[in-house]
Amino acid sequence: MKKFAVLVLTFALAMAASVAFAEGAAAAPAASGLNTGVAALFAIAIAAFGGSLGMGLSISRAVEGIARNPEASGKIMTTMIIGLALIESLAIYTLVIIFIKA
Repeated sequence: MKKFAVLVLTFALAMAASVAFAEGAAAAPAASGLNTGVAALFAIAIAAFGGSLGMGLSISRAVEGIARNPEASGKIMTTMIIGLALIESLAIYTLVIIFIKA
């Protein structure tokens, strides 16, 4: 888990560095559809990665909980399914926002 935190921090620093070293607004060309498309691809990729990571962790924790207490499997499964639906909705919201903005 510590390696993942280091990876996320490195990625965030890399993204912040591009903003920090950006040049001033001289004569900005008109925004092209290609730039918007590339940004949309990155956004949905990050949303899908985060959603799949969250789903995998929640499923693994639910299976561990069922293994420890099989009598509570019904409640655990119901809560897990609701949680998975909420996690998936975040990725779907990202996709909808991309379609609206693009």
